[in-house]
Amino acid sequence: MIVKSLLNTCALAAIASALVAPLAVAQEDEPAATVPAAEDATATLETVVITGSRIRRDVASTPAPVVTYGSAAFEERGLISAGDALNEITSLRPQLNQAAGDGSNSGSGQQYPELFGLGTGRTLTLVNGRRFATTSSGLGDAQVDANIIPTGLIDRIEVVQAGGAAVYGSDAIAGVVNYILKDNFEGLELDLQYGDTEQGNFEQWSGRITAGQNFDNDRGNIAVNLEMSSSPVARFSDFEASNRSRITQSNPADTGPNDGISSLREIIPAYFWNHNGNGVIFSTPAPPPNFLTSVGGSPAQFAPDGSVVSYDPGNILGIPFAEGGQGTRYSDLAGLRTGVERFTGNLIGHYDISDNLRFNTEVLYAQTNGESVPQGYARSVLNQTSVTSGAIRFTNANPFLSQSAIDTLSAASPAFASGGGLWLSRHFYDDLFPSNLQENETTTWRVLGGLEGDFDAAGRNFYWTASASFADVRGEQGRWEADFAKFNKAVNAVRNGAGDIVCAVNADAITTNDDPACAPLNPFGAGNISQAASEYVSARSGFEFANEQVDLLATIGTQLFTLPAGAVDLVLAYEHRREEATYTPFLANQQGLVGTGAVQTESSGKYNTNEYSAEVLVPIFGGDLTLPGVKALDFSGTYRMVDNSIAGEESVWSAGSRWQVTDGLTFRVTRSRNFRAPTLEQLFAPQNTIIANGGFDPCDADRINSGPNPAVRRANCEAEWAANPQYGNLATFQNPAENFTVTSVLTGGNPDLANEVSETTTFGVVFDNFIVPGLTVAADRIEIDLTDGLSAFTTADFMATCYDSTPQPAAICSAFTRLQTADGSNPAGTTATGRTTTFNAGQIKFRGEVYYLNYGFDVNDLFSGATGNVTLGFEATHMAELTTSVTGTTFVRSDNTVQRPDWTARLNAAYANGPLRISYQMDYLDNVLALPDATIENNPNPYIDANYVHSLSGLYEVREGLTLRAGVTNIFDEGPSYPTLYHGDILGRRYFAGVNYRF
Repeated sequence: MIVKSLLNTCALAAIASALVAPLAVAQEDEPAATVPAAEDATATLETVVITGSRIRRDVASTPAPVVTYGSAAFEERGLISAGDALNEITSLRPQLNQAAGDGSNSGSGQQYPELFGLGTGRTLTLVNGRRFATTSSGLGDAQVDANIIPTGLIDRIEVVQAGGAAVYGSDAIAGVVNYILKDNFEGLELDLQYGDTEQGNFEQWSGRITAGQNFDNDRGNIAVNLEMSSSPVARFSDFEASNRSRITQSNPADTGPNDGISSLREIIPAYFWNHNGNGVIFSTPAPPPNFLTSVGGSPAQFAPDGSVVSYDPGNILGIPFAEGGQGTRYSDLAGLRTGVERFTGNLIGHYDISDNLRFNTEVLYAQTNGESVPQGYARSVLNQTSVTSGAIRFTNANPFLSQSAIDTLSAASPAFASGGGLWLSRHFYDDLFPSNLQENETTTWRVLGGLEGDFDAAGRNFYWTASASFADVRGEQGRWEADFAKFNKAVNAVRNGAGDIVCAVNADAITTNDDPACAPLNPFGAGNISQAASEYVSARSGFEFANEQVDLLATIGTQLFTLPAGAVDLVLAYEHRREEATYTPFLANQQGLVGTGAVQTESSGKYNTNEYSAEVLVPIFGGDLTLPGVKALDFSGTYRMVDNSIAGEESVWSAGSRWQVTDGLTFRVTRSRNFRAPTLEQLFAPQNTIIANGGFDPCDADRINSGPNPAVRRANCEAEWAANPQYGNLATFQNPAENFTVTSVLTGGNPDLANEVSETTTFGVVFDNFIVPGLTVAADRIEIDLTDGLSAFTTADFMATCYDSTPQPAAICSAFTRLQTADGSNPAGTTATGRTTTFNAGQIKFRGEVYYLNYGFDVNDLFSGATGNVTLGFEATHMAELTTSVTGTTFVRSDNTVQRPDWTARLNAAYANGPLRISYQMDYLDNVLALPDATIENNPNPYIDANYVHSLSGLYEVREGLTLRAGVTNIFDEGPSYPTLYHGDILGRRYFAGVNYRF
């Protein structure tokens, strides 16, 4: 195992170095990618409140595994956002705003932390130990965008790996990410950075200014930070690995389930042959290839100049795909990455009113703008049953047709020559709307004021905090879509009595249907749509949302009494939180004018929660009370009572212990009960019927041999096909609802939802300067069992559960239906209706470990007379098991897959000498399966190779306060492991350079 080899190599190197060196200076426990040890050393000596506990204690004394990411790594690694930093931590699943390659969108541009791949809604985000308002909307999770966090004020990021709900409340299932901001910044700091790929197609830049000042004899401090950064939209065609346009289809060479031949084969490049951007001509509005209009023995299409030319559909493989040709390239369906522009403005300050009383405040303003390329508008024979997206009928009377085109088509079709219709099947990705981008804009305001202090009473000291915060988040997602009723009017063009081309509704004898604004639209060939027609048919589609949070938090702590091993600490806390959310579709969506014609409605909801907690720390051994093999032993426990106005009452707890065997050797263990409350959207999303794609069909020829139990899936599918012979040949069946919006889906919330609950156990060992001075090694086991999970059931989930279960649950199988007879566009067996909502049915079983190693030494200890110091770091996460069930009836193990690699590791080495610091980093992803249960029988590429990315950077302090930096990310231009897009680095080799000036 490569990870084990790396771990052993680092440990051996550290031990060997120490054996030939005199006594080294002890280094504080820090993660692999951190600032130089000297920067963190002072913090380790303090008694502070750290993430995972509200008791003041030494930062190394918590029983739960906590990893820290220092602020200096931002410059060292060329990171431009807090989201970039989260992607450096191996226990957090990378969030890249990158499309999956299946035609889906690349996302809003927001980045949310996700520990252990358990879902972004199960990782709680804090700022300075306090909750933050949700920055997203939709039928999903409460989550906070990392882009709004000011990098110029980050002191460190602390990550509690597993649990935390007893201390912080809902959502801390997988753990907690806490952004700790600087509270005593002095001076003025300017920072600029620019970077790009070697191909020059992914420019990134950032700039920030941070200013701070102490005042009133250092009793107060105020700091202001302004920063901006930008990363671009990326398309699949921008990079070689993403431009393959790869799909898989049934393999005719496959002879059976045990022949060693995959049931699927790769198709590269894959195209939709049924339509393109000029317009493919059909004699009948249906997708079979025999309905293509033939001109001179070849299929026909329009050219950009409006003439009729031959069309190469490629090697047709069925409906809708072909290999090659002049159709629509599969990889062009949507964009690869979302471009993000972010701006944040922050003020943070405090003032000591007296020696025992401090006022503190935080003010945050953030605006993030994400731009992505969604699937564009198309009028295709693949959707002919839909009045909103079916192919366009035209006759020889259409005035936009040239006489040459009329003559050519009349010769090919006598019916057309006699006034009958042909059909135009084309997409309008590039020439119909003012823009083909989807825009996501979010604006966040948050104001916090608080007091903290201490006082003496009843012979003991009490320390306390009280804070109130208000946050307001407003967002909008919008794109241009076609008002399909206006589109249908505009493409039905005629000449009026004056010989002008007009919309037919304005030239007929009926006056009640006149539309003076209607501008005729020329659909024949790309680039022929007038601005007037574009403006007439274009409508803004999307929604606005608003989230509001009020949070009141009070804590008080003291030492209850003193035992022989030390004082017993107690902290009590009370938190009141009110959350409100509104969701408002754009007017076109409320009126059902765009998309599939579904009418969308406004929704809103609110709740409040009152939560009480008590935390205790009891030293059992320590100080002057020790035993052989027991230098220190303590117990910590937390209990939290939650009263949610909607979800009801919940009790959660945690217990932990630390056993210090001797100096430098400590064992630790925790056990906790955690929970997540349903979100407002999960509860109150309105009931809407939309036309959407139906998702993956388990009975498709390329999936029937997959799933947790392929034999059960195949048997259930075969039984249904036997009962419904009109569905056709199961061996070649492909459900068009996977790729096209043909399924009527009922969506909406579930007001009967309850909390989901998890039981979490962690145990581990820490070697800190044990035997080897300067060496720290930590290893922790993490086990999470979640029940009553808040599962977002989709049509595909209902179908998978239905066909993968025995016996088949009637309630699940009735959530979808299939077409019983072909409708002219879609074959019998196509998913006709479906359902999307949330249920308390999910289960998760996670087992894994986190490893950390850090070793620092002076080069002079190895080579007499040499100068400088070296820091070696290693961080790894092992996902031993991740078993999930959306429904609680069928289970899927997704560990050891591309989505959840079993080993993720990062190796760092840094050399610092005076003004110079050089850093090397290697990122590692283990060899994995392409999908759960992938084998050569069901996947042409079941095994994905391990992936290594090497990076190098350097900083040089030219003079006091002025530092230059530069780096190369992915030195060897290593792409993602074939054929994936995300098991590795899609961007390839890239460079950055920056300057930091502080005075």
